[in-house]
Amino acid sequence: MTLHLARLTLSHFRSHKSAVLDLDARPIAIHGPNGSGKTNIIEAVSLFSPGRGLRRASAQDMARRPEALGWKLTGILHSLHQIHEVEIWSEEGAARQTRIDGKSAAQTALGRIARVLWLIPAMDRLWIEGAEGRRRFLDRMTLSFFPAHAEFSLAYDKAMRERNRLLKDQVRDGHWYVAVERQMAEAGVEIHQNRLAALAQIAEAQARAETAFPTAELDLTMTEGEMPLTDSDLRDALSESRFRDLAAGRTLVGPHRADLYGVFAAKGIPARDCSTGEQKALLVSLILANARALSDDFGAPPLLLLDEVAAHLDAARRAALYDEICALDAQAWMTGTGEELFAELGDRAQRVEVTEHAGVSSVLQC
Repeated sequence: MTLHLARLTLSHFRSHKSAVLDLDARPIAIHGPNGSGKTNIIEAVSLFSPGRGLRRASAQDMARRPEALGWKLTGILHSLHQIHEVEIWSEEGAARQTRIDGKSAAQTALGRIARVLWLIPAMDRLWIEGAEGRRRFLDRMTLSFFPAHAEFSLAYDKAMRERNRLLKDQVRDGHWYVAVERQMAEAGVEIHQNRLAALAQIAEAQARAETAFPTAELDLTMTEGEMPLTDSDLRDALSESRFRDLAAGRTLVGPHRADLYGVFAAKGIPARDCSTGEQKALLVSLILANARALSDDFGAPPLLLLDEVAAHLDAARRAALYDEICALDAQAWMTGTGEELFAELGDRAQRVEVTEHAGVSSVLQC
């Protein structure tokens, strides 16, 4: 079974005033010069999953300039044995709205009918930058397995903001903290358990795969100490940490303090100490492992969004990547500056050329 977009329509989205792509389930090689609007297309596809998309942009920022009238995306999504019409839009900068099969739906509902993974150049520095980016990467993997993870994360963040306001206001009466800490504990333990379960599925998928890409050993660490494993333990930890948190003006205990630690398994080298090429290969390996695990878990491989995927990959690894994508039967949306970067795909892929003139992107299916 497959998961793929059979049609994608963009209206006033970023640089695309109007574009329609009719597609089959094969990978899609999108090529064109820098700045032509290639990434804008895969950003549109990323919005067919819960969350803020691959650029984490506001709905207002996605509107085509200078009109800024709003934008709309429409997709015909083949998901397992069903076909869905999905509409996503924003009017005059308002929060984006979603409709599935003609009915209004929450963003989280997209997680029940589609799975979307991406790898973009901004993630190339994942291993050497701050923990926040690695948590976001981990949570995207976790969300791909557990769509409800988004709801737990929202609940936790909301409760933590309320607690942090109390801390900044130097509220010392413990009664004000009881309810909000209970909410944090309940959601926080679910977040932690989901993350651990996702890492276990990734590890299993890597262990049973024959791949040209290096295996990454992953571990979930905390900034300090260990993450409490039950909601009562986390509730106690939050209570005990109030005095220290009051001094800091923020919450110092909980899953928001987690970090993802990676090791290049074959060499035993921390990912942060690997070469640029090795770090890129480790990321590709994790995305492929995530896709393989999802193929079993969801029943179909996810939509893969690989922006400038050829960067830092030599010809042999590039060919190996394409072979693995095709073996997965995944509809992978890949971008690159030249059509020659996708030569190894032959007729196994569809090709789309994107050009830009006077600020307007044009799409030509080859």
